Amino acid sequence: MRVLGRRVYWRWYGEVFLEGGVVLRMSGDAAKWLRPKDRVRLLTEFKKPVLGFDEYELQSLFPLWPPFSRELVHTRESPLGGEAYRYHLRVREAMYESDYEAIAELEQFHYASDKEVVALWVCPRCHKTLAANAKPLCDCGGEARLKEIRGSTPASRFLVLELKERLPFEPRILGYLRLDPPIPRMHRRTPEGIERDIRERIFPPDWFHPTYEGGADWEKALDRVHTAASRIARVVVHPDYRSEGFGALLVQMALEWAKERGAPEGRREKHLVYTIAQMARYHPFFEKVGFRYLFDTASGRPVLAYPLTEEAREHLERFLKTDPYAREHGGRLFRPRFGRVEGLKGPIRLKGVHKGYQSVLDLKGLSSEVQEALLAFGVRARRVERAVLRGVDLEIPPGSLVVLAGASGAGKTTLLRLLLGEAPDLGEVEVPEGKRVAYIPGEREVALGEEPILERLYRDLEDVGAAIEVLNRVGLSDAVLYRARPKELSTGQRERFRLALLLAQRPALLLVDELAAHLDVPTARRVALGLGKLCREAGVTLVAATHRPEVVQALDPDLLVYVGYGGVTLVPRRGPRT
Repeated sequence: MRVLGRRVYWRWYGEVFLEGGVVLRMSGDAAKWLRPKDRVRLLTEFKKPVLGFDEYELQSLFPLWPPFSRELVHTRESPLGGEAYRYHLRVREAMYESDYEAIAELEQFHYASDKEVVALWVCPRCHKTLAANAKPLCDCGGEARLKEIRGSTPASRFLVLELKERLPFEPRILGYLRLDPPIPRMHRRTPEGIERDIRERIFPPDWFHPTYEGGADWEKALDRVHTAASRIARVVVHPDYRSEGFGALLVQMALEWAKERGAPEGRREKHLVYTIAQMARYHPFFEKVGFRYLFDTASGRPVLAYPLTEEAREHLERFLKTDPYAREHGGRLFRPRFGRVEGLKGPIRLKGVHKGYQSVLDLKGLSSEVQEALLAFGVRARRVERAVLRGVDLEIPPGSLVVLAGASGAGKTTLLRLLLGEAPDLGEVEVPEGKRVAYIPGEREVALGEEPILERLYRDLEDVGAAIEVLNRVGLSDAVLYRARPKELSTGQRERFRLALLLAQRPALLLVDELAAHLDVPTARRVALGLGKLCREAGVTLVAATHRPEVVQALDPDLLVYVGYGGVTLVPRRGPRT
């Protein structure tokens, strides 16, 4: 069958008209790429002139409808290997109005500020255009509908990451990826100056042309697009989930989308997917998927590419081997900046340690009513003596991750105090030389200061890349949030910032009491996982007290120490490290 025409009403709704009077309803982002006279194959069980979203399949050179979709289980590994927890996800092309509304709200996490609004909305009642970062209500009382996401083009298509199994307070859409045709031209910055049209030196020029170049008649501009390359223009993940590997997952799905369906235009086999991404300097998820760094654009932004075919791979490898600047970096851009710390010189040892506390409780200073109530219970002056630890023996190898578990008041905090230098009543506590830092709420808390959080961490570490790396690991991954001051953070965010400040001191020994106490379950396990991995990679000995099972599971400690009734029970991790 041949296409007779198309009509695009919104990104999420359009119609395609076929020979024989058949009308296909689909998303506008899919309909816009079908040109008059294009040949297609229609598969349907319905004998009617108008077919809805779920009533047909449409094919051409590639499958066109229903949209690209994958369901998968995303497993998060513990610091020592093995499963920590998992997500049930769906990655699919955006096709509903609510998908694009979620994209607009996610975009503001990435770019919006007081001076930048990321979306335009239109009121169907009075036709007024509104600028807002979330769905607004018009002054006339009408409910606005999304008109456009600023920064995108008519050629843009979107993948969304949907959380299939979620708690009531978790978002439905966790992230999105925008896929565009190649930009018209690309130049390279070198020490000698600007090298023009560098992309066409590496790969065949017709892979990038004719591409979308905009203009007043955007439909004709779309009809001319016929490229063998795709460009990942944006990857945005909800800031609470940016340490979960979802960015890399979206990129991997975009590669499959481009390879299987020729996205975004679906008219030619794709040889290459590339991106221009400044954030790739600070986060390796493109390289984790297999992208190779090529060069910096004339404006100084890095370009990374992934070959979908053997022909593209040969062109890419030839460039990396023969170009003098590419040989220096070898296709690698991101390099961890935090590095390893100067760890403990030997194990921590507790030998026959006793520690107790005593206090005198009396009725002095109490009101007569309270005294009378206590006397009714037989409470008078009393000396309370409590042995918290009795004859404890414990050894912690350097670089280990240890969790102290037990009920409130069992002695976890007492054990941390001993490791900080408090003297035992009896026995020996040996802590080798090395920097010790601790977070014990109400007793030992690092000062947060008044500076924006990234500025403060940069001042401590003297390296922006390392500062961003540490913030990412403790679950503060929102670029907009980097500008926030501590007083503007929530209680849970301040707790995570304190962890970042402790890590910025590059300690040999990190002691944390009630880890993730102010965080919900999903956030607590993400923070615990990130903290544990960073400590292992950097050689930091971590001793953390918690009573939360999801935190223990995510940390996957070398040693679990149950504290209570004066003694400790040691539970080493089973199995070797991976």
